[in-house]
This record gives sequence, structure tokens and C-alpha cells, in this order.
Amino acid sequence: MSRKISEKRKAVFYVGTGLMILGAVLFLSVFVTAVMHFGDFSHFEARAKSSMFRAFGGMGILILGVILRAIGTLGIAGSGVVLNPQKARQDLEPFSRMAGGVVKDVLDEADVHLGGKAEKVVMIKCPACGKLNEEDSKFCQECGKEL
Repeated sequence: MSRKISEKRKAVFYVGTGLMILGAVLFLSVFVTAVMHFGDFSHFEARAKSSMFRAFGGMGILILGVILRAIGTLGIAGSGVVLNPQKARQDLEPFSRMAGGVVKDVLDEADVHLGGKAEKVVMIKCPACGKLNEEDSKFCQECGKEL
């Protein structure tokens, strides 16, 4: 499995991001135009058509950008466009590895080591009651008898 994201996927991601920005600008330009021409009803019909075209066109481009960005991020199988579990695993492998790497970094920073060998602990059994006590105990923690 590849640890790197291919250049094609990166290009699709960036194209999707660009389309998202373009779509958002087109959609928001409708509101800017409406504020600029507030109260001016000359050429109302032409401006309304232009605004509707920019609003719906901008939303369409924005949605297309979101879809392309998801495909670029997760890959064609990882995003669910192609139903192939093996290919999806390959597409999502860099992110799976990254998530595990983040957890490992946090555990290392907290000085937590999982899966290491446990230290051997010597316990002394009380002859009177049978309670296990730490090796440096002088008296039983249960009955108080001398060990």
C-alpha cells in the first residue's frame, strides 16, 4: 500500500478547492449586487436574470467543487464513487496511518508505553491469613501480623 497521495489526487483536490472558491464568490456576488442597486428598479428584469444565473450557477459550481475535493482527498474508491473495498483501503491508507501516527505521538508525549513488558512484582504471602503483600512490607496489610 502506498504511503503517498498521488499527484492526480492532489490536482483534483486543488481544482475542487478552486471551484468551491469560485462558486462561493459567484453566489455571494448576488448579495453585493442587491445591496448596490437597492431601490433602483431600472433594468430590473435583466439584473434579476443575471442574479439568478449567478446564484444557481455559483451553487452548482460550489457543489461540484465539494464533490471533486472529496474525491481528491479520499480517492475515487475511498469517497464511495467506486464500490471496491480493497481499493478504498488503499485510497484511505495514508489517512489511516496518519491517525495512528497522531495517537502514537500523543502517547509518546504523555510518556505512555503500551504493549511493553510488565515489571515483575514480588509479593509475600502472609502465613496467617494468606493475603499477598508487597515485598518490603513488615506487617500484613490484612491481619497486621508480622511477616
